[in-house]
Amino acid sequence: MPHVERTDPDGVDYGWVMQTTFVVAIAVGAPLVAVASLFVPSLNTWPARAEFAIRVGAVLWVVIAVSVFLYARSRVE
Repeated sequence: MPHVERTDPDGVDYGWVMQTTFVVAIAVGAPLVAVASLFVPSLNTWPARAEFAIRVGAVLWVVIAVSVFLYARSRVE
C-alpha cells in the first residue's frame, strides 16, 4: 500500500473549496438551472437550451464558488 500524503494548509484549503464547489454545483445548481429553464419560453431548440444552461450555470458556479470560499475563509480565521 503506497503512503498517502497529508497536508495541513495554512489558511484556506483550496482543494476543499474546489471539491465542495463541484458537489454543490451538481447537487443544487443543476436542478436550479433545470427549473429556471421551465420559465423561459424561447428555448425551443437544443442549441438554445444548451446556451441557456451554460450562461445560467456559469453564473451559479461563480456564486457557489465565492460563497464556499467565503465560508472556508470565515472558518479559518
